[in-house]
Amino acid sequence: MPAQPDPTEDIRHPPWTVVTVIAVALAGGVLWLLGWAVGEVGEGELRFPFDRAILLWARGGVAHGPPPGPPLLTQTMLDITALGGVTVLVLVTSLVAGLLIASRHWLTLALVVSGTLSGSLVVGAVKGLVGRARPTVTDHLVHVYDASFPSGHAANSACVYLTLALLLLQITEGRAVKRYILFATMLLVTAIGTSRIYLGVHWPSDVLGGWIFGALWAVAWWALGSAIRLRVAGATPTQPE
Repeated sequence: MPAQPDPTEDIRHPPWTVVTVIAVALAGGVLWLLGWAVGEVGEGELRFPFDRAILLWARGGVAHGPPPGPPLLTQTMLDITALGGVTVLVLVTSLVAGLLIASRHWLTLALVVSGTLSGSLVVGAVKGLVGRARPTVTDHLVHVYDASFPSGHAANSACVYLTLALLLLQITEGRAVKRYILFATMLLVTAIGTSRIYLGVHWPSDVLGGWIFGALWAVAWWALGSAIRLRVAGATPTQPE
């Protein structure tokens, strides 16, 4: 009789998807620290050397007035940035939570709700503590009202979407499906953060910092989930979660 596959194999040995997220986050952290080390004082605060250059490049070198290019590009960026807003993130999390309730994945449900909610609270607290001013290099194309660092859209979208993705990977079968989930999630998070730079409301270092935090936060909750699953599997290996 052929040996049955071990359902906890990917949990004992983190799959390449998790390793990829960790590697990308750590690489981004190194870039952020290097930028901080050689930063310069601009507009009354520390500004990374690449901040101003990237902001201007994202708007085609035009600091003020309508962005160059077709109006559709601006509308596309507005639509993309909305995917990282509070309303959409709460809606997505609620829909996923409903699916988990319907499928009786209680552990994943608890991890999803706890991980996404706590991540958003931490981001808000860090914003208040740092209090970095918004950039004025280019015109703001959307209304903003709070501090700049870290980018709430970048950090919260990474916290929510990556946490959802990595936790769903633990209850998803098929490598192709898992790879698609991670690729689609990383593409979405990258697009949301990039839109904040184009809209002129965040320094690129704000977005980079948000991505790093969100990615590491998601991996931390993946690790917590994997530890719990291994303990449950060891105690009652034939029982579903």
